[in-house]
Amino acid sequence: MKFNKYIILVIAGLLIFSCKENNGKDLAIKDANTSQQASDIEDKVSELLSKMTLEEKIGQMNQYNGFWDVTGPVPENGDQAKKYEHLRKGYVGSMLNVRGVKDVKAVQKIAVEETRLGIPLIIGFDVIHGYETLSPIPLAESASWDLEAIKKSAEVAAKEASAAGINWTFAPMVDVSRDARWGRVMEGAGEDTYLGSKIAVARVKGFQSDDLSTHYSIAACAKHFAAYGFAEAGRDYNTADVGTSTLNNIIFPPFKAAKDAGVRTFMNSFNELNGIPATGDKYLQRDILKKQWEFDGFVVSDWGSITEMIAHGYAKDGKHAAELAVNAGSDMDMESYLYVEELANLVNEGKVDPKLIDDAARRILRVKFELGLFENPYKYLDESREKEVIGSQTIHDAVLDMAKKSIVLLKNENKLLPLKKEGQKIALIGDLAADKTSPLGSWRIAAKDETAVSVLEGLNKYTGNTVSYAKGADVSIGKNEFAFEVKINTKDTSGFDKAIQTAKQADVVVMVLGEHGFQSGEGRSRTDLGLPGVQQELLEAIYKVNKNIVLVLNNGRPLAINWADKNIPAIVEAWQLGTQSGNAIAQVLYGDYNPSGKLPMTFPRHVGQVPIYYNYKNTGRPTLPAKDIVFWSHYQDVANTPLYPFGYGLSYTTFDYANLKVSNTYGKDKKVTISVDVTNTGDVKGKEVVQLYVKDNFASITRPVRELKGFELLELKPKETKTVQLTLTEAELGFFDNQGQYLVEEGDFEVFVGGDSYADLTSKFKL
Repeated sequence: MKFNKYIILVIAGLLIFSCKENNGKDLAIKDANTSQQASDIEDKVSELLSKMTLEEKIGQMNQYNGFWDVTGPVPENGDQAKKYEHLRKGYVGSMLNVRGVKDVKAVQKIAVEETRLGIPLIIGFDVIHGYETLSPIPLAESASWDLEAIKKSAEVAAKEASAAGINWTFAPMVDVSRDARWGRVMEGAGEDTYLGSKIAVARVKGFQSDDLSTHYSIAACAKHFAAYGFAEAGRDYNTADVGTSTLNNIIFPPFKAAKDAGVRTFMNSFNELNGIPATGDKYLQRDILKKQWEFDGFVVSDWGSITEMIAHGYAKDGKHAAELAVNAGSDMDMESYLYVEELANLVNEGKVDPKLIDDAARRILRVKFELGLFENPYKYLDESREKEVIGSQTIHDAVLDMAKKSIVLLKNENKLLPLKKEGQKIALIGDLAADKTSPLGSWRIAAKDETAVSVLEGLNKYTGNTVSYAKGADVSIGKNEFAFEVKINTKDTSGFDKAIQTAKQADVVVMVLGEHGFQSGEGRSRTDLGLPGVQQELLEAIYKVNKNIVLVLNNGRPLAINWADKNIPAIVEAWQLGTQSGNAIAQVLYGDYNPSGKLPMTFPRHVGQVPIYYNYKNTGRPTLPAKDIVFWSHYQDVANTPLYPFGYGLSYTTFDYANLKVSNTYGKDKKVTISVDVTNTGDVKGKEVVQLYVKDNFASITRPVRELKGFELLELKPKETKTVQLTLTEAELGFFDNQGQYLVEEGDFEVFVGGDSYADLTSKFKL
């Protein structure tokens, strides 16, 4: 019997070895095939370039917005006729905002069948958090800390967008931002560079899949390069002024992570940095991105940002702006019209090296070949697939799953949540509670109004309780959702009385308050981070008659809700969750899904604290230096601490951390291993994001008080304990100096492990 077991073990070992050997061969074959495909593409690009005129190469660098009804008559005069003629001559390399198989096919047919060389267009669109069926806004998705779910969300968005003929998205936005006043925080992953880098990789891989040439993959775009999220005063398009330490250690890493993940395009940013608009910044685009990082995709300008260099005071006119942009490394002109009008003359005058034109055209053509557009220009244009995929149940199920994972429980006194499923009278109050458009959030160009599931609809699917709805007050006036600025109701309280009477008769009040979906996003900065309009007044009026309030927040940025935190027993951060918003919120409120989200941005006590973030520097006076001295880094009227810290989020269960151990083998195998036991001490199953923070106590450049350097999402049954291991390597223990060199220095380090950035289970080690 022992002999038989031995024979079995030997055979098993041989099989394992054989599998490993074959797997290694498979990987080697895959790498060889990939290398050969890349070589083949380069040969094809070179051959095509050799046939192209200067004007045709420049044409590949020209991107136009959809400029006429492609199913209508051909434009005969004016700018539209000129653009149409450019398209027919092969002087357009890309179009954006043309969507739907019918329309995309019409413009692609012109490019492929009417131009001299038949070079297909790449079709771009802002697929920010979905196409027609929407996932939560990206900031909300980031609150899940669930990288697989975020990747899946991008896959679903790519699947639906590609079915509509789109093959390039202007996402992900990987700008780190610490300023909740900036409207575009809704579009990113929040304030932390480590979490942001991980999410950047997940979204790039989700959009592009493992094979960019498949019909369901679309090229991703890392934006905005660089420092756009550090706009002064949180005002969009404003100047950014940061030091090299912040640039290298905070701003660059998510972009580098996206590049390493294979992102095929970058977009430069509207802001200036060190006195140079990013679109004309050679250091950013050529020195860092293309040379140091060896990026071989292409860079597209942001909308009109080349011509905006005139307004910046950096270019004297359009011709000069085109010269500055192309020399700096901006490969494609989005809606400035300057490349197609000026570059040929600039080359002929010797102001632009023709090799730069060749390089830009090569980069753009390379991505088109990788997408498989030359093999089949109409591969994305299948009307039957369009009908089958867009709005399918599979996609709705996926965005519902993402929405539930994005919700953060901020407060839950006396276990008011989850709601009982029977025998209660529930008052549902708030304009946003019945709104079917606002939950879609900003950046939802292809989504139709009135297609989100409202909270009212979600709650009404649970039939054991009586739900009575009262608006209370309008959030916005006129319901003009497409206006650039939403007009907020600051006066009309005529609906208060009905809401108050409804609340008086209820066992529990659910109030859905916050921002309208179009109060965040591009160009929508705010100076007041409180509840807009009369909503705070409404909240306080309801509180006077019924204190059993569950406050559900719909918003696209962190809010300052001090009063609510002090008085309201239960607070749920539900963001703008997209198409399945109401179903996700209802399932969390009733406990069919245990919330597990953690904040990706710090919530301030007051807007005066902004920018506020967890990984701040200690300064020379972090606390009172002596009893009788008041000169230290603080405010006179508000504590330095946030209302809710980065990484914070509760659950319907509780978790305990114990037995923290540090195994330091850095000198031998270049790693430090952290282990901790995590126990679900409550009565229901739940998920916890175990977070690891590190502090480098002294260094040649001052380091933050702590930095996120690892996390793991785990699920635990009641009373279950799991040991979590997290590893620190050179990648987590070093930093960039002011010359951009990466250093790992000897010294004393502290680690902190817990459920948010205030984690207090700590240990130390030396390098």
